[in-house]
Amino acid sequence: MLIRLAAVMLVCAVAAGCRPAQEAPEIDASLRVDGSEISLAFNEGVTVDQLLASAQIELGERDRISHPLVAPVADGMVITIRRVQEKQTCQQQEIAYESLQFPREGIAPGEKRVGQAGSPGLREACYRVIYEDGIETETLLSGDPIVVREPVAEITYISVSDEAQPLAIPGTLSYINHGNAWTIRGNLQDKRPLTERHKLDSLVFHQSADGARLLFTSTAEASAAFFNALWLLDIAAGAEPIRLPPTDVLYAEWRPYTANAIAYSTGERSAGAPGWKALNNLWLITLDLKSGRALTIDEMLPESSGGQLGWWGTYFAWSPHGDRMAWARADGMGLVDFEENTLKRLTSFARFQSGSSWVWLSQLSWSYDNEMIASIVHAAPLGDEPPEKSPAFDITVSSADGSFSAALEKSAGMWAAPSFSPNVAPPASEFGSGYLAWLQAREPHNSMNGDYDLVIADRDGSNKRRVFPAADAPGIRKTDAGLTPRQFAWSPDGRYIAIVYRGDLWLVARESGQARQVTFDGGSAHPVWTM
Repeated sequence: MLIRLAAVMLVCAVAAGCRPAQEAPEIDASLRVDGSEISLAFNEGVTVDQLLASAQIELGERDRISHPLVAPVADGMVITIRRVQEKQTCQQQEIAYESLQFPREGIAPGEKRVGQAGSPGLREACYRVIYEDGIETETLLSGDPIVVREPVAEITYISVSDEAQPLAIPGTLSYINHGNAWTIRGNLQDKRPLTERHKLDSLVFHQSADGARLLFTSTAEASAAFFNALWLLDIAAGAEPIRLPPTDVLYAEWRPYTANAIAYSTGERSAGAPGWKALNNLWLITLDLKSGRALTIDEMLPESSGGQLGWWGTYFAWSPHGDRMAWARADGMGLVDFEENTLKRLTSFARFQSGSSWVWLSQLSWSYDNEMIASIVHAAPLGDEPPEKSPAFDITVSSADGSFSAALEKSAGMWAAPSFSPNVAPPASEFGSGYLAWLQAREPHNSMNGDYDLVIADRDGSNKRRVFPAADAPGIRKTDAGLTPRQFAWSPDGRYIAIVYRGDLWLVARESGQARQVTFDGGSAHPVWTM
């Protein structure tokens, strides 16, 4: 399109009168814009900016012009304007998911079981696209691409490549494997799952003294009003678990010498880690073992704040005779006074400041004769650090009547978890005896995340010896959750210790120290062993 525009400017001089203006040379120029060419004629010099104004052409912020706006327009000049636009566009691209295979106990050789379906993720990248006169000329990445949806890996379970060597064992050994309950009876090769659809949380996992029944807690759905539920499982019958009345359970344990009584303590759902706030109460309940219905229920301790860091909870432990109960909190341990419904303190110490969302509590172990309690004491500072930061943790043995308390092993480590053996009669003796086992930190003053060795000694702490693992092998690490970790358990005859090492269950002979691997998929925890 060609447009002719004439601009004539007349000059009248005011002096003696008006005289005809002297004609200036004509200047011809062209303006190319928006797909058109405009011809312009001037009889007086103008700038490019004035030319655009006379043609009523406006420049956009990003438009490009061939000549500076202040440049004078010369005869025959062609001025070109390119309209520039910028648009934002985003593109999404799938992210491929991984296909992972893991060994899992209970999978038959050659069988594959899908544990989790895979799904692709989504990545989004946004660009600035530059157009000149409607033609795309440049594409620029606008910031880094973002992941809109993470891919979910496909997980397939396959059979383990190894199996336990045959060995006859006493009683019933149960444990948690990948969130489900498993048990072994008679022989190490006789492993079988007890649950399949439950997600055990390790807060409660306790077996009756006769090995017939199991108590456990499993995580509730996110939409539930409670964070977990308590279940009863008849091991011998192989029946489905029965849901019990209590919910939000932080501790539960069979009462010795009773067939159907348990003690338990509860909390309430709380936002953030660990997901609960303890109520530090204690209840005693008797059950109909077939239906799970409560027959009687008695409050033994009322709700309380639980003292320092009491939101984590109070750990309880029945004595072997079922007539006494010990307790542990962040700043001490003692006995439950069932007559006054209060706590009697035997030992006090400074709470440990973990700097995290968990609270350190001592695990408690009663001697088989009902007279002594082994525990861990947070010891006094080694230097000028505050008491809450002391790295020292000692094994202490206290009498149940409160008459004495003595440090049995200095600087054993915060996860030492001392445990008395059952009544074991030494050779050529008619009198009972026993042993004490614990986990000894390899770096006693850096024991929170360090390695440990299994140590066995006489019950007074003498004749101690390291039995597992080998000195040149990696040490034992804390792996369990809950109020206190349970890393190992004595066999009911005191000949073996079942211990979790590097995610698998091992069996260690007390006398010889010979160790046998029992599970092979890296998902075992919390062994319990009774008749």
